[in-house]
Amino acid sequence: MVEIQMLMFYLHAMRQALLDGRRRNERGAVTPEQVILTAIFAAGAIAIGTIIITKFTDKANSIPTGP
Repeated sequence: MVEIQMLMFYLHAMRQALLDGRRRNERGAVTPEQVILTAIFAAGAIAIGTIIITKFTDKANSIPTGP
């Protein structure tokens, strides 16, 4: 039961933070935090894509293709 109460508190706090952020940033200006988070997510996506492509290529190269 405590976990549910904590989750509800967390969700309420996040909702308030988002609503407050919208009120402060009405002109559509990009904050430094948004730029940093976007860069981190982009770098993570590129890294994950690179890992997947490398594993796929290695597996494809290990398949025997002929006599």
